[in-house]
Amino acid sequence: MKSIKFPDKTTLRKEYEEFAETRNLVVSDMAALIEEKLNSLGMRPSLKLRHKNFDSYFKKYVKLLKNGYTGSPFITDLMGLRIVCPFLEDTSDVVDLIKKNFEVIENERKGAQYSFKEFGYESIHLLIKIPEKIIKERGNCGCEIVEVQIRTILQDAWAEVEHELVYKAEFTPLDARIKRKLAALNASLSLADLIFQEIRTTQRQLNRQAGKRRKSFFKKIEESIDDLLFEDAAFVRKETLDDKLFALPPPQWGDNSIDGLLLNALFAHNKNQFTDAIAFYSRILEMNPGKKIASIIYNHRGMAFFAQSQYEKAIDDFSKSLEQDDTSYKAVYYRGLVMAVLQRYFEAIEDFTQSLTIHPYQPFCLYRRGQAYYHIGDYPAALADAEAAIKLDKEKEAFKKFKRFLLKKMKM
Repeated sequence: MKSIKFPDKTTLRKEYEEFAETRNLVVSDMAALIEEKLNSLGMRPSLKLRHKNFDSYFKKYVKLLKNGYTGSPFITDLMGLRIVCPFLEDTSDVVDLIKKNFEVIENERKGAQYSFKEFGYESIHLLIKIPEKIIKERGNCGCEIVEVQIRTILQDAWAEVEHELVYKAEFTPLDARIKRKLAALNASLSLADLIFQEIRTTQRQLNRQAGKRRKSFFKKIEESIDDLLFEDAAFVRKETLDDKLFALPPPQWGDNSIDGLLLNALFAHNKNQFTDAIAFYSRILEMNPGKKIASIIYNHRGMAFFAQSQYEKAIDDFSKSLEQDDTSYKAVYYRGLVMAVLQRYFEAIEDFTQSLTIHPYQPFCLYRRGQAYYHIGDYPAALADAEAAIKLDKEKEAFKKFKRFLLKKMKM
């Protein structure tokens, strides 16, 4: 058997420590650069920096020699970054971003080889080349690459615990019962990651459908109210509405859960199938979902009634929403909008004022109240609301147009 020539530890320590400070600076620069790229895409995972200490370095160095490595072992994780993401899909987005902005030397998915009977954490490991700009600024650091680990929060938690129980332990678990427990725990965490991702995907779909439903509601409001003020009302609608449709597939819910019914209701609502949407909303309300949820559902159903021009039913639903949740400034704002459409301006002003009392930062509520004031002939109050709306949102052209309109009417 060929003998292994181990290095002199003192000499190796000296070589290691020669570039230690520079490596610390380099890995910090890399973390800042990666974080900047992540932030530019609106991603906010947490970053952890790791500097391999000499004892860990020496242990790995010797291990590689024992495993048959010839020459000086090439250790790839002298400098490490860990990017911890909330959801599974985020890890793929981070990998794509890294590949786009850095030279990737190696891409490995750790743990993918494990069967369901085994335990071991999953993690994506990338070896990326340090950009020339950082090398020029910091100088030679004894290494040209940085290891980047990309995990979910649960994968990271498992890796930390497993490292203590298995990797650093003098005796690894040999008992079959303990191995089964570890495998079951790992499987549970993996399943939790999948469930979290499924919930997030469903929430996103619900939010998109709800957003599209709100746009449809406000479009009718614009057409009903602004036409009374402006001859070129289409211009105002163009400035205040985004009619972009979300291209989503039909919902695949076959259950009668609240989430399933709501997704089907929103999808029907956005397809202008208002009768079906109202039926779904009503089924949810029959389930006594709790006051907060009921308040939201009454708002949704009120909008569907409004779309069918069933204005009194819409007002009734917005009132019920407020009864369920007296902090629902949206419910009383929506009711005010319907009152304005019906030209019941004094009632509209009361509702807009109540909504602003609950939540003052509502430029559109000020704008709509100003329009109601105009219709009852109170031009000074209308102008005050227009100016207050502009103060809250200086970019909205509709508010500026309304102010110009009022000044012209007042001949100021």
